[in-house]
Formats: sequence, structure tokens, C-alpha cells
Amino acid sequence: MLTDFGGKTTVSILTASKQLPIRKMKVIIVLAAFAVMASALELTPTQKAEVKARAKACAEQEGITKQQAVALRSGNFADPDPKVKCFANCFLEKSGFIANGQIKPDVVLAKLGPIAGEQKVKEVQAKCDSLKGTDKCATSYELYKCYYNNQAQI
Repeated sequence: MLTDFGGKTTVSILTASKQLPIRKMKVIIVLAAFAVMASALELTPTQKAEVKARAKACAEQEGITKQQAVALRSGNFADPDPKVKCFANCFLEKSGFIANGQIKPDVVLAKLGPIAGEQKVKEVQAKCDSLKGTDKCATSYELYKCYYNNQAQI
């Protein structure tokens, strides 16, 4: 219930019949929205298992070490080993983000948009999606690097 007390609008909520000012309600709503958004960013145990399985399969397929995979995941791009670049391609292909060396912007937007916000994802896509390497492995590696370096925006 909205009530006006001398220029101060309050909203009634069910907490021992107390009325909270709208400012406090906005803070509560923002905190609730943040909690929902934060839980959406976390992977479920099933999703985590799928990611690990893809990474393991790609590491075996491309012959990279666990250290190389961990370095790539951590944003250490100092290793220009072609196997690392092909690992990135394998992983992004198995994740559905890339097919035949081409980024699938609709898939990226569909998977990341609901989590990070479509506009933010589109801004990163505008920076990254046109990157091309000398082959599909190099292209995937450059795309991964660009998305990683711009992850703060999404």
C-alpha cells in the first residue's frame, strides 16, 4: 500500500506492520535482483561436468598438457603453441560457439545474452567477432582471447 506522509511516500510491506520508505524498497529489490542474477551466472553441477568433459576430450584430441589448458583458461596467452590454438577451436566448437572456423553470433547471444544482458554481449561481439586468424585454430584462439579480455563487460 502506498501512503503519503507529508511528502514522504512509503510502501507497506508485511514486516510487523511497519512501513518502509520507497528508497529502502528499491534497495531490497536491487539486492533481490542481484541475487537472482548471481545465481544465473553459476553453472549447475551438470554444466560443470559437461565443460570438464569437453575440455578433457579436447586436451586429449589436441595433445596439450593440463598446464597449458589451465593457462589458457586463466588468460595466460603467452604460449603460442599451435596445439593450444587448436584446443581453443575444439572447445569452442564442442560448446557450439564456432562451426567450421566461423563464430556463430546467434548462439553466443542466445547463451550469454540472458546471463549478461544482450546489449553488453553485442558490444563485445562488435569488438571480437570479426577477428580472423590464419586458420580455424588461430581464429578460435583470437576469438577466445578477445572474449576473455572483454569478459568484464559481459
